[in-house]
Amino acid sequence: MKHILTSIVLMVFLFSGLVLGETIDSLEYRGDGLIYEKSSDVPFTGNLTRGTDQGTIRNGKKEGLWVYYYDNGQLWTKETIKDGKLDGPWVEYHENGQLSSKRNYKDGKEVGPWVSYYDNGQLDYKGTYKDGYQEGPWVEYHENGQLWSKGTYKDGKEVGPWVYYDDDGQLWFKGTFKDGEVIVED
Repeated sequence: MKHILTSIVLMVFLFSGLVLGETIDSLEYRGDGLIYEKSSDVPFTGNLTRGTDQGTIRNGKKEGLWVYYYDNGQLWTKETIKDGKLDGPWVEYHENGQLSSKRNYKDGKEVGPWVSYYDNGQLDYKGTYKDGYQEGPWVEYHENGQLWSKGTYKDGKEVGPWVYYDDDGQLWFKGTFKDGEVIVED
């Protein structure tokens, strides 16, 4: 009975090691931007669990789902990488567990809705990206919940009317922009 129990425990540890991946503390980035084991000239391939990072490396590049944790064990970031670039949802949390931001990427460029929160849960900003540039309505808030700025982006530049407020809610600046430059200050 003792030998059977020992065998079962050993199998559980071996199996969990295969599922969780390899822990390697001797990896390094080199000048070519790839990840290698320090003792090898061949780019590393395999699952990695190192410190607070977990994911897969293929031919020296991160690939697939990557998860990062704070030192206290709290989830920090989840991201998906395809062909060495961010591709898909990207979610980040504050160390206190509150959602920090939700973003989207396609081929390494920012796309779609983006939203960010302060560590107290208050909305920081929300807007949209298109092909790596801010596009459309954009709103930002002070940490106390007061509106900070509101306006529109086109190709990453402010266009049209914009308003800015201080953290007491008092109007700080109001103007009209064209290609990121103020053309009329109200």
